[in-house]
Amino acid sequence: MNLPLRLGTRGSPLALTQARMVVAALTTAHDLAPDAITIVPIRTSGDRIQDRALAEVGGKALWTKELDRALFDGDIDFAVHSMKDVETIRPERIVIAAMLERADVRDRLIGAETVAALPPSACVGTSSPRRAAQLARARPDIRTVLFRGNVATRLAKLEAGEADATLLAAAGLDRLGHGTIGHAIATSEMLPAPAQGAVGIETLGNAQDIRLLLAAIDHRDTSLAVVAERAFLAELGADCRSPVAALMTRDGTDWRLRAEILSMDGTLCESGEATVAGDDPEAHATMAAGLAHRLLDLAPPALRTLFAP
Repeated sequence: MNLPLRLGTRGSPLALTQARMVVAALTTAHDLAPDAITIVPIRTSGDRIQDRALAEVGGKALWTKELDRALFDGDIDFAVHSMKDVETIRPERIVIAAMLERADVRDRLIGAETVAALPPSACVGTSSPRRAAQLARARPDIRTVLFRGNVATRLAKLEAGEADATLLAAAGLDRLGHGTIGHAIATSEMLPAPAQGAVGIETLGNAQDIRLLLAAIDHRDTSLAVVAERAFLAELGADCRSPVAALMTRDGTDWRLRAEILSMDGTLCESGEATVAGDDPEAHATMAAGLAHRLLDLAPPALRTLFAP
């Protein structure tokens, strides 16, 4: 294995923070020198395009395709991602080799203490179809406007009065040192996006030495949960346009997957849960697929048409 190893990442403050978390975990696990891993920032299409929703310009691949190309071209050895931003179907040559321990999965509301406390006809900035649909379901009077950009950009937009409130992932705020900003929303009120709060590291499937290196920092429970949530997404045929929420949690030796699918305007919603015992990823994926089909079977036709299983 040639040193220094090269870790590809987006160049946003949050992405760079998460890259440094990966470097710290690897250097500790393998007793590596601080300069054994070099962080390689790569500007993605998603970083360049800030004035349109992802669904209009290529979906979640806008966050990954340049990093994928760098892996294929041998410019980096592995890449770090916020797993909720990684498209469900990945190139066959790439594997998710490890995940760091999951952080707070909740959303934080900035601008009011609760969704109920938002003023009548409030304007909320978000780029997430899931958050917009959940807000519309809870408060039909609320309208949403597009908020794209990194955390600092979105907070600046809010400060400038472009909206009354916004929603951001608690994990990202915490990692950037903004743990006191906003009010966390319970998952019973707003179920998070699949894989929210999880940081994943990808590499080429045939890079056995890199995969072995990364395996040492894999947090098993996080990987099991995120794989099941992504299996739920895959079975739905969901993409970045699809308002979908899912969260897998452990209770002793059992696992519980809660999920919901919504219409874009929040008027239609089908939710449910399923459980599975043990830590077999295949059993988890089967359970997640079964829950996806059950929700689609129960959903009215107008909701089912948003998905393509």
